[in-house]
Amino acid sequence: MEPGACTPELCYPKNGSTQLNATSDSTSDLLATSFLGCILGTMCVVGTAGNIYTLVVTTVSMRRSGSMYVYIINLALADLLYLSTIPFVVCTYFVRDWYFGDLGCRILFSLDLLTMHASIFILTIMSTERYLAVARPLATLRGSRDRRRLLTFLAWLVAFLLALPSMILIDLRTSHHHGVTKRMCHPTWRMGPYKVYLTVLFNTCILAPGVTICCVYAKLARTYWRSQRALVAHAKHASHCPKQKVLYMIFSIVLAYWACFVPFWLWQLFSLYWHERGERGSSTIVPINFLVTCLAYSNSCVNPFLYTLLSKNYSLIQDACVHKVERGMTERTPDFMLFFGQV
Repeated sequence: MEPGACTPELCYPKNGSTQLNATSDSTSDLLATSFLGCILGTMCVVGTAGNIYTLVVTTVSMRRSGSMYVYIINLALADLLYLSTIPFVVCTYFVRDWYFGDLGCRILFSLDLLTMHASIFILTIMSTERYLAVARPLATLRGSRDRRRLLTFLAWLVAFLLALPSMILIDLRTSHHHGVTKRMCHPTWRMGPYKVYLTVLFNTCILAPGVTICCVYAKLARTYWRSQRALVAHAKHASHCPKQKVLYMIFSIVLAYWACFVPFWLWQLFSLYWHERGERGSSTIVPINFLVTCLAYSNSCVNPFLYTLLSKNYSLIQDACVHKVERGMTERTPDFMLFFGQV
């Protein structure tokens, strides 16, 4: 391709991985970079500690009997992978150079896309499984952990395939100005194919999973309200089982994902389709880039708290509902337990 046909500033999503080549040396930019570095550093420490804690808690409380064990473990691992890019981002922000080679460019520039997709795909699988627990409870009961591992593997595989073009179509370029050598990761996209690629990613990362999850939860809500009459006979027993919390926590994780990544993707599409290169003033662009960067990384800091609450609530539900079954509840009741997370 011709030099300059596609620059990192315009042709790649502006999260932490893609703000690596900023060149402004102004004092305000230095202060902004320092401020961003402190925020991202704090997020890295908090998020890493939280996700490691989640791995420990989930392994201890859900490993043997929890059907969502596989999903929560993989969500936490995806967050850890995403957070692992922060030290490289912060380092490059400050030194204004890329020290991690061509392989580092390919890994870092694709890792955020990989983890975003893996997370939302797994959340979609979790939400769909909650619905199938209502629609086909017996089939869901027969579902094995191996099947869940296969679904999770497929989620990671599809996420990897979607991120693969960003790993391939990039190289490390070296420039020499006034005796100073600078290296930068340079995407090799032409603008036309890049617009198509980014639009596809928006649909696979936000739009399609969002529509699917909204449909699933709409059906779950309808089934829940229809089931209330049937649960009246067991109201005393049901009041002791915190069953609704499982659905609430899954939906909270989904909402947190959308709140953190929808602004990021809307900003990419807006920058790509509606901003001409000459109209992009750095005084406006840099703060917005910093904001969406921090917002995207904040998702990996919030998630551990939601994962931990989900795993603890799930364990409470299992203990409470198993105890009730042992006390001689009717055969119909476990079907409704499936709706709220028993499988």
